[in-house]
Amino acid sequence: MSKIRSLSIRNFRGIKELNWRPNSGINCLIGPGDTGKSSVLDAIDLCLGARRSAQISDKDFHNMDISNPIEITIVLGDLEDHLKNMDVYGLYLRGFNPDSTELADEPEKDLETVLVMMLKIEEDHEPQWSLLSPRAEQQGQTRSLSWKDRLMLSPTRLGALPEYHLGWRKGSLLHKISDEKADASGALTQAVRDVRSSFGDQANEQLSETLGKVASTANNLGIVIGDKAQALIDMTAISFNGGTVSLHNEYGVPLTQLGLGSTRLLIAGLQKLAAENTSMILIDELEYGLEPHRIIRLLDTLGAKSTSSPLQVFMTTHSPVAVRELSGDQLMIMRCVEENHIINPAGTIDAIQGTIRKFPEALLAPIILVCEGASEVGLMRGIDQYYTEDGKRSILSYGATLVDGVGHTAIARAITFQSLGYKVALLCDSDVPINGDQETDFITKGGKIFQWREDHALEDELFSSLSDHAIEALLDLAKEYREVAVMNDQIKSKSENRLDWETAYLSMLIDGSFSKDTRRILGKASRHKEAKKSWYKSVSAMERIGKEIVGPNLADADEGFKEIIDSIFQWVEHGNA
Repeated sequence: MSKIRSLSIRNFRGIKELNWRPNSGINCLIGPGDTGKSSVLDAIDLCLGARRSAQISDKDFHNMDISNPIEITIVLGDLEDHLKNMDVYGLYLRGFNPDSTELADEPEKDLETVLVMMLKIEEDHEPQWSLLSPRAEQQGQTRSLSWKDRLMLSPTRLGALPEYHLGWRKGSLLHKISDEKADASGALTQAVRDVRSSFGDQANEQLSETLGKVASTANNLGIVIGDKAQALIDMTAISFNGGTVSLHNEYGVPLTQLGLGSTRLLIAGLQKLAAENTSMILIDELEYGLEPHRIIRLLDTLGAKSTSSPLQVFMTTHSPVAVRELSGDQLMIMRCVEENHIINPAGTIDAIQGTIRKFPEALLAPIILVCEGASEVGLMRGIDQYYTEDGKRSILSYGATLVDGVGHTAIARAITFQSLGYKVALLCDSDVPINGDQETDFITKGGKIFQWREDHALEDELFSSLSDHAIEALLDLAKEYREVAVMNDQIKSKSENRLDWETAYLSMLIDGSFSKDTRRILGKASRHKEAKKSWYKSVSAMERIGKEIVGPNLADADEGFKEIIDSIFQWVEHGNA
């Protein structure tokens, strides 16, 4: 069945210009909000949907500039034989090069035969659908697809009213999965309750094949409708028309009463059955109404794990579950660069695929701060929480996300995110040097690196930079996580028995401050590669340090440390501009 080979959008809503070549299976648009993902689905629906008119207003024009018409152009390939009939569309058949995406004026050897559909809307808001062909234009001829073919090619859309497809309406999936028809005209002349009773037996017989498919699909998807589906008169129908005959469960309850998630899942399963008649489906906010396990089931139904999916799927998601389940060539990252929108697959090389599996939520944000470890993630979260309670804007509101880069792999993770088009910075220790070539490449391409100073790990930086009052708070907090005896041994070990827990406190009482050497020893004693031997090696512990100690005492901290923290927050704020 026909598939979209390329899509071009001009001056539609937030999209000034977009040229995209989708794949023939799953196309899941991801990225930050307000980049036009839903508008892409709407553009496909407007261009290919079976409609004779469209609700268009000035706000549908880019920047409300009605002097530049909306133009949506779709190249359709994998055409059915009747669409390649020379007597019907011969003048409009063209050749498509899948490698260069170039179009030839007419079909040629080694080129795919395609039709080019265009929707143009000018300032009068009247939609004009047409097939594009230089040969036809030269002969002064114009035409669009026949209404029958428009109905056939029209994509199924799972939107806010999915119940449309649970009745025998024109264009519904129930019409597309079978040629069976139910004639309700005689039964509808009886009283409503008699109609419901008498028509049920006859409709169930007339629609037995379709009902069997529905029941089988529902059961396979774990949707409870009983042992069978029935076609009964829908008592909630306003008028007796094609939608009057709809699906019910074995107890006579309309399937339109199913939850939204179950309805969407059932329709997706029916769409797969209808793929030989219509193979395109549009799903905005894939996860809407679905629990995580049902999201996975829906993706399986749509062919996410199939080597050759019968469906061409266009969908959007903000679900990390969906991102994790899909492969890099099914995830399409949408970006806007200087008013030009671009869509690129994430890719399937090991570094990218591994990053998608480990950090799916990061791919849904525009700004990524890769932290060397969980400690840095916790610290930044805690400081941000303190700032937020103090009335400042959270970095989360700017679209920033914090990623645990897991030690020495942090720079590689940062480079991977950068290669996918994200704005990325790295926050890391300075006790282990970064690979020089990687650092240069990352910075050259716009990346930013924040490092603690003087060969410091995070704990070294905290103990060397914070005020004496804050150091006391750090030591008090450490007692909540570790036994004093254990920490005392660690202090003695790092100081070669020159210092212990008590003398550290005593020096503060005598001298009125912690000495530079004491701070250095406490920093080294508090950190350890093994989390169970570290005083604060967890996200929650560092969150408390950030919120309860660093945030309130930052004004009194060392100027260099303050500058690092301030620079990180400024980078996030400016990165959103």
